[in-house]
Amino acid sequence: MAPSATQILVVLLIVILLFGAKKIPELAKGMGSGIKNFKKAMKEDEDEEIATKNVENKAQDNIQATTKTEEKQA
Repeated sequence: MAPSATQILVVLLIVILLFGAKKIPELAKGMGSGIKNFKKAMKEDEDEEIATKNVENKAQDNIQATTKTEEKQA
């Protein structure tokens, strides 16, 4: 069930009464900054996982190449 326009206005009025009109932009800026930092951290984690997988794949390739070279020499 979606909130009606009246319910949204009541919630906004309560927020303005609790925090004051001057604090609301500060709160929004803080929330935006928090979301931005969260997304940045998520991207860094994904990049780190990709880099780790690339290193693991290269190491596995080197092991396989070394094994093939040793087999040819034997």
